[in-house]
Amino acid sequence: MLRPLTAALCAALLAGCASTGGGDTPPPAAEARPGSGQEPYASTYRAIAAPPVLITGATVLTGDGRRLEGADVLMQDGRIAAVGSGLTAGSDVVRVDGRGKWVTPGLIDVHSHLGVYPSPGASAHSDGNEATAPVTAQVWAEHSVWPQDPGFGAALAGGVTALQILPGSANLVGGRGVTLKNVAATTAQGMKFPGAPHGLKMACGENPKRVYGQKGGPSTRMGNVAGYRAAFIDAQDYAKKREKDGSGKRDLKLDTLAGAMAGDILVHIHCYRADEMAQMLDLAKEFDFKVAAFHHGVEAYKLADRLAADGVCGALWADWWGFKMEAFDGIQENIAIVDRAPNGCAIVHSDSDEGIQRLNQEAAKVMANARRVGIEIAPERAIRWITQNAAKSLGVLDVTGTLEAGKMADVVLWNGNPFTVYAHAEQVYIDGARLYDRADPRLRPTTDFMLGQPTAAAGGAR
Repeated sequence: MLRPLTAALCAALLAGCASTGGGDTPPPAAEARPGSGQEPYASTYRAIAAPPVLITGATVLTGDGRRLEGADVLMQDGRIAAVGSGLTAGSDVVRVDGRGKWVTPGLIDVHSHLGVYPSPGASAHSDGNEATAPVTAQVWAEHSVWPQDPGFGAALAGGVTALQILPGSANLVGGRGVTLKNVAATTAQGMKFPGAPHGLKMACGENPKRVYGQKGGPSTRMGNVAGYRAAFIDAQDYAKKREKDGSGKRDLKLDTLAGAMAGDILVHIHCYRADEMAQMLDLAKEFDFKVAAFHHGVEAYKLADRLAADGVCGALWADWWGFKMEAFDGIQENIAIVDRAPNGCAIVHSDSDEGIQRLNQEAAKVMANARRVGIEIAPERAIRWITQNAAKSLGVLDVTGTLEAGKMADVVLWNGNPFTVYAHAEQVYIDGARLYDRADPRLRPTTDFMLGQPTAAAGGAR
C-alpha cells in the first residue's frame, strides 16, 4: 500500500485520513448524478486537513492564460484563497519562499490506465479491457482500479493531482471512465473526484476490428460504425421506454449509453484518423450526444477548425506516430495546430505510466516543435494543455484546473520554468495539503513494490 501520507498527515486529522478509505454505505437501487451522494459507488474522498499556506514571490502561471511575476498564492481551507502580489495571512500560515520558482495548477492527465494496468506488469493485473464483446458499456473502470499501483505516486512526483482512468481500446464501447484525485487511499472510491461526471470510453479504427475480427466481428471499419449505431439505437429505445413508464429491468449497458445521450456521461473517443473523427462527429449528431474529446488523434491537425467549432477537445500525444498504419500521418506540430484554431481545445495526455510522470516536458516538446515552424507559444498558454483544457474535457473546470479564488487548492511549486528538461516538482498540494515534497522523505510516495529499490531510496520517483 502507499505509505507517504500516514505519519505526516494523519496527525493533522485522523478522522479525515480514515475517511479516504471509507465507503461502506450500501448503494441505492437507482443511479443518481455524481456528487449527489446517492449514486452507486459514490466518492468517499475527503480532503486532508492542512494549515493555510502562502507561497510568495514566484512566477505564477494561473492556467487561464495569465503569467504573474513575483506573485503570491494563498491556500486556505482546501481552496485557493487569493492570487496576487503582497498578500497577507494570519500567524498560523505556513510560508513558502517562491523566489526563483514557478507555481502552476496541479497537472491533469485525461488519459491514463494507472490502476487498471498497474505495476508490476502481470497478467493478474490486466484489468483494463473487458474484451468479451464489442460493446461493454456496462463495465466501469473504477471497479478495476488498484489504488496501490506505484504509478500513482510517480505521477504525483511529476505534479499530477488529478487523472481520468479509462478502460482500454479493444472495444467499440469499452465502458465508463473515472476521474480520480491523486491521493493515497485504500479504495478507488476514496480517490474518486467528488462531483466529477463519468466518462465513456469508445474506440474507432484498427483496435476493435483487430480484436474482434476473428471473434464474430466487427472485422472492418464499416462494421465498427454499424456496431456503434446498433448500440445507440438500442439505447434510444431503452431510454424512451424507461421515460414512458419507468418499468422493466435495468440494463447496465444501455444505462451508460443512454446517459451519454442525455449528457450526463462525457464521451471520450480513441480515434487516430481525421476521416474517422469526422464520422464520429456525424455519429454524435445522429444520436444527439456530445464528444468531449478525441484521444490520440494524430491527424487532428487536419480538422482542427471543425473540432474547435464543435467545441471538441483534442487530447493528444506530443510526438507519438508511425507505430501502426492509422498513426502514420502524425506530425509533431499536431497539438500546436489544434491549439491555434480559434477556440481550440488542445490537451497533452500520456496514455503511459512513464509519460504521466513528465507531462510538463511533453508539453515542452510541443512548444519546441512549434517554434521550429515559426509558431511561438508562451508558457502561460502551454500550461493550459495540462490544466485548464484538461479540466474542461473532464467536466471539472468549475472546481479545478486554474488558480482562481474558490477553486480546489491543487497546486505545484516547481524549481524553475516547468517547460525545461531541468524542471522538478518540488512541492505538490492537493486541496491545500502538501502531499509531495522533494526535500522531505516522509512526503515522497513509496509503495510495497518499491521499498528497497534505488529510486525509492533516492526519492527519484521520476
